[in-house]
Amino acid sequence: MKAFHSDQFVLPLPQGHTFPMSKYRLLRESLGAALPDIEVCEALPATDGELALAHDPAWITAVTEGTTSPAQQRETGFPWSVQMVERARRSVGATIAAARAALFEADGVAANLAGGTHHAYAHKGSGYCVFNDVAVAARLMQAEMHRHQHRLLRVWVIDLDVHQGNGTAAIFRDDPTVFTMSLHGAKNFPFRKEPGDLDVELPDGCTDEPYLDALDRALAQAWRAQADAPPGLVFYVAGADAHEGDRLGRLKLTTKGMAERDRRVFQALERWRLPVAVSMAGGYGRDIAVTVLLHRQTLAAAQMLAQVRRQPV
Repeated sequence: MKAFHSDQFVLPLPQGHTFPMSKYRLLRESLGAALPDIEVCEALPATDGELALAHDPAWITAVTEGTTSPAQQRETGFPWSVQMVERARRSVGATIAAARAALFEADGVAANLAGGTHHAYAHKGSGYCVFNDVAVAARLMQAEMHRHQHRLLRVWVIDLDVHQGNGTAAIFRDDPTVFTMSLHGAKNFPFRKEPGDLDVELPDGCTDEPYLDALDRALAQAWRAQADAPPGLVFYVAGADAHEGDRLGRLKLTTKGMAERDRRVFQALERWRLPVAVSMAGGYGRDIAVTVLLHRQTLAAAQMLAQVRRQPV
């Protein structure tokens, strides 16, 4: 299994900023000992043309040239810098690479060690998200599938970050070729949700058992809705922020519950034989080592799926 990273591009953030920039490097460094069979690759940056598949050219230009307004920078959550632009492009590039590997390589599983920037709209960034990596990668994979195999690629976005993927839902609102499913905190950011194809709102303090029950029902309902025209690619926006130790999550899943969440997602995708590109998304734990562990659990479950798929039938 391949995993793509862009953690060498670090944003210069103010002291006390809540974004855990170091977790990406720590996650990559931990894989050598914990998951040595994962092949870690550096991501290339997304081009203007690739970004324009999901974003307004005016937003791409403003970000690239540093002409975003103070209000836009506050909404995105990052001050403008050359490093910010490069990291945003590479984070999208990593999801593109993971999607391409999932679609066209044998085990059908790959990952971005960052990504999941689901609050970015076509025309703006928001909530620590500059460009929407899943939206860009989905559009590009649809174009490549049409060009190379002359067929329509349907996409399923499974978003289990604790915050609703409002940007992704808005971008694909009128697109029947992309099915967006989100389990998220009802009272958490964003406070104005965008309707997706399947939204499951969870109460503050939700624990393992009701969460996993809701997940099972949502996976089954989403599959039924797509059964007549099943997806050819899944994006799993995993997120570590549903964990009980997260500063911003407001849910109460245990470490064991988070592992079971991942197991159930990958078990369902194996049952339906669907390729999957995984992104880490949010994770703001009080202990950054726990956040890294949770992301690594997701990668371990993905690697297990890849191993199952490599076994002879």
